[in-house]
Amino acid sequence: MTDYDVLRVFCGPSGGYGNELGVVREGSLLPGRDDRQALAAKLGFSETVFVDDPERGVIDIYTPTSRLPFAGHPCVGTAWLLDVPELVTPAGEVGTRLDGEFTWIEARAEWAPPRTLRQYASAAEVDALEVPPPGEWIYAWAWEDEAAGRVRARAFPGRGDGIDEDEATGAAALLLTDRLGRALNITQGRGSQLLTAPQPYGWVEVGGRVVLER
Repeated sequence: MTDYDVLRVFCGPSGGYGNELGVVREGSLLPGRDDRQALAAKLGFSETVFVDDPERGVIDIYTPTSRLPFAGHPCVGTAWLLDVPELVTPAGEVGTRLDGEFTWIEARAEWAPPRTLRQYASAAEVDALEVPPPGEWIYAWAWEDEAAGRVRARAFPGRGDGIDEDEATGAAALLLTDRLGRALNITQGRGSQLLTAPQPYGWVEVGGRVVLER
């Protein structure tokens, strides 16, 4: 088995929760896409990152069933792990910065894979949702406190790959921030926290806490 780190990304204030991420620091050990896809499927995380150049921050991202040009929680987690000023993804160059307990990335909404952003009337409605059938990637959200920018969200990838619900989804948070045009404080899943802020010229920052699980 290839060596890999496991991080939890977008942890809550106490350091709990967060979405697990696998990171293969020596991507050169598995250069082929088929081999990378097979390992990502075997590990079973919502995403696994292969680092192709740790100094330049060149990375390659996979779900259990597909390769992604960009994804939020893999970029936040890998930025924390490598401590580099940017990450190079197939979608584009992602700016990164560390600010106290938060790691931030800066990316563009058009880089994010398509998601259906579905608003509900209350956080209680979001909490009560059952996992929908596969077929559509749904980001269910509601205002907890609209004036304060506090959002309750849950994410259902709908890929049929064993990930029925995504604990924390940076790309969907980026899309929602771009649509609403304002900074957000998002509680997703069981207790993960994502912070976002729109930036000039179509950029969006997404930040969260990262913990090394093993």
